[in-house]
Amino acid sequence: MPVFNPKPEWLQQAIDSVREQIYPHWQLCIADDCSTDPQIHQILEAAAASDPRIQVVFRNDNGHISACSNSALDLVDCPWMALLDHDDLLSVDALAWIARAIHDHPQARLFYSDEDKVGKNGENVDPYFKSDWDPLLMESQNMFCHLGVFETELVRKLGGFRIGFEGAQDHDLVLRCTETVQRSQIVHIPRILYHWRVHSQSTASGSNAKPYSDDAGIKAVEGYLQRQGLPVQSVERIAAGMHPKFSLPVDGPCVSVIIPTRNGLNVLRPCLLSLIEQTDYANLEILVVDNGSDDSETLIFLQDLEQQGSIRVLRDPSPFNYSALNNSAVEKATGDWICLLNNDIEVINADWLSHLLSYAMRPGVGAVGARLLYPNRTIQHGGVLLGVGGVAGHAHHGLAEDAYGYFSRAQLVQEVSAVTAACLLVSKTNYQAVGGLDADNLSVAFNDVDFCLKLIEKGLHNVYAPSAVLLHHESVSRGYEDTPEKQARFSSEVAWMQQRWENYLTCDPAYNPNLALDGEPFRLAKQPRLQGWPVAQPLQS
Repeated sequence: MPVFNPKPEWLQQAIDSVREQIYPHWQLCIADDCSTDPQIHQILEAAAASDPRIQVVFRNDNGHISACSNSALDLVDCPWMALLDHDDLLSVDALAWIARAIHDHPQARLFYSDEDKVGKNGENVDPYFKSDWDPLLMESQNMFCHLGVFETELVRKLGGFRIGFEGAQDHDLVLRCTETVQRSQIVHIPRILYHWRVHSQSTASGSNAKPYSDDAGIKAVEGYLQRQGLPVQSVERIAAGMHPKFSLPVDGPCVSVIIPTRNGLNVLRPCLLSLIEQTDYANLEILVVDNGSDDSETLIFLQDLEQQGSIRVLRDPSPFNYSALNNSAVEKATGDWICLLNNDIEVINADWLSHLLSYAMRPGVGAVGARLLYPNRTIQHGGVLLGVGGVAGHAHHGLAEDAYGYFSRAQLVQEVSAVTAACLLVSKTNYQAVGGLDADNLSVAFNDVDFCLKLIEKGLHNVYAPSAVLLHHESVSRGYEDTPEKQARFSSEVAWMQQRWENYLTCDPAYNPNLALDGEPFRLAKQPRLQGWPVAQPLQS
């Protein structure tokens, strides 16, 4: 706990929240950074005198939070260390759950929990039920944050907190730690163990409280990406967090855009013309899979574009099977990258494909999806959440295009379990390696979710890239499940997904077991799904 001039009563409450832990095996290491309020000195001396587990060092000069935190680190005798701000609170069972997690995950080296805030009247507000470890989201926000727990030896080997990163010193530390540990060694504890106090000088109220933290965060993320050898151009501060931008090779790879259609000229025309005229990525092959169009205007339109050399038309009059149509087209595609695109998508930003490709080309990435908007500029797709509505549902559905969403996640790059095939970019190699879309069991619905889960089984990670924005006139071409035949087919696809992916649909790592699966996402669940996390058995010895 680094300390500098907090409100005395808040400091006392923070110390008391440690003393009141039901888990008794702890050490509280406090470094005071030359506080000018004499009450602070008195509180700290009294705390140290009252309990041998509390150690205090009074620094001789004010060095800011990184230097002060390192002074506290010098006092640490325990193999594990947690970070506590001088005016925040631990839940009474916080260290018990940490101890249990350490016991249950002996390979782990980093732990983090969910958190909430303490409002002006002392009430608990704004709970953040986090996803499991997400390195991409960590590049945009410090999702590790509170309560963060580190292996002490690891932190010391890395040199502790770095001077010059004040305001984002913990973000920087986590990023550096992740460079030396395996992903499986970072464990998320889906419980609120930390209460972050909201006041004008705390970043709990927003980054404007400490504007220097923005620059430090950008510096930390830029350095991290450069050390990964990634072609980062810049890291921009946006309202929702941070946004890294990456450069693409000068001779970018060929991308084959595959668009199945049957008639539908009213949506197909703006789809193809906007794709051809507005997309700024040059190395593009457009394959239109004509699934038996018989409208003369549509046929003439496609013929004209094909004669101009703008598109290639693949004729496939077989019964509609979205999966089969795409699979067949992928075999004929010449690009190293495949972009599945609905015929009711409209390009509105020239750089949409460049944004998708810049993430798709990162190591370990499977499929990448875009932020799709309805024509009224509300969000149609912001990533897919497993289990919502029975199988899967769209995150942030119906929010305004500039809405932050749940803890800014509508606007930030992150890993997701699945993205919609209405706009999905993947390498041809990976598409074929998992057998493409399932034409046998999922001819229409959920084939994209199934496909993305097969990529995860292969060890890849799917990505939501909200900087790629397009319009989606959803279901204009194939319509809705409004006939007995369609409803029967849809029901069979639901049943197949629930049988095939049963173990995935209730524990999406990009969601949280405390959040609801029924109705709108990101609401508190009536019954948390905490398998593997006992409801009332934190470790006490």
